[in-house]
Amino acid sequence: MKIKKAVFPAAGLGTRFLPATKALPKEMLALVDKPLIQYVVEEAVASDIPHIIIVTGRGKNAIEDHFDVSYELEKTLEKRGKTQMLSKVRAISDMIDVCYVRQKEALGLGHAILQVRHLIGDEPFAVFLGDDIIDSAVPCMKQMMDAYDRCHGAVLAIQEVEHRDVSSYGIVKVNSSDGRLHHIDDMVEKPSAASAPSNLAIIGRYILPPAIFDILEKTQPDINGEIQLTNGLKQLLREPGVYGYQFEGKRFDAGDKLGFLKATVEFALKNQDLGPAFKKYLSTLDLSIYQ
Repeated sequence: MKIKKAVFPAAGLGTRFLPATKALPKEMLALVDKPLIQYVVEEAVASDIPHIIIVTGRGKNAIEDHFDVSYELEKTLEKRGKTQMLSKVRAISDMIDVCYVRQKEALGLGHAILQVRHLIGDEPFAVFLGDDIIDSAVPCMKQMMDAYDRCHGAVLAIQEVEHRDVSSYGIVKVNSSDGRLHHIDDMVEKPSAASAPSNLAIIGRYILPPAIFDILEKTQPDINGEIQLTNGLKQLLREPGVYGYQFEGKRFDAGDKLGFLKATVEFALKNQDLGPAFKKYLSTLDLSIYQ
């Protein structure tokens, strides 16, 4: 079945960016000139997914406002003759068919996905995590959808990471591979470098079958009271199977301060308006004075 719905869990507290996220949703932090969540929504649109479901929580109204029509702003821009900016603003609200689901408590990624069961129905769907910004010629999710057409199982985006960093990720064990598509035999959440089955890490893009809902309903919460998606995915390893797709592109961990800064620099350099001037500015910096 064609992937027609994309889910964006956005109810987390964003504690790694406090105090900036005390009143501002993490998903609305600006990466150059667009909020983080707009980048991942644009990836879904570029992957020809027509329906967007955003799982929000308390204090996330700014996300809904961003994708809504802003009549006052549009009238002001039109009155002042700022047609180029007006078209950009209108493009945001025209971009997607979006609905919102409230997650009353942030009880894990698995719990967030359970909140959309009534909207998904009996069809496969995509999940995007806004912390992961992926810069690629072909959208990462589009690559995964093509892989899904070949395997018809759950598909997870994966990439190689340094062995010293495996304890920060869910790590997969593969038993066979077909190019970039790997059949997963097992997965371990944040293993030590010594015990990790590989250095292939799960990144924040998923294609999931509807069977995941029944599984998550029965999945026991962890010691923090959260329902983890990884625990549910393990139940899919047999049928219809779980596959990892080693996508082409560069991933930025925008949920980490250093990763966010790296993404800001690289996306600014690629920006047609800012890039040349920003590159010139960077060349003037004497990095030796920063200790």
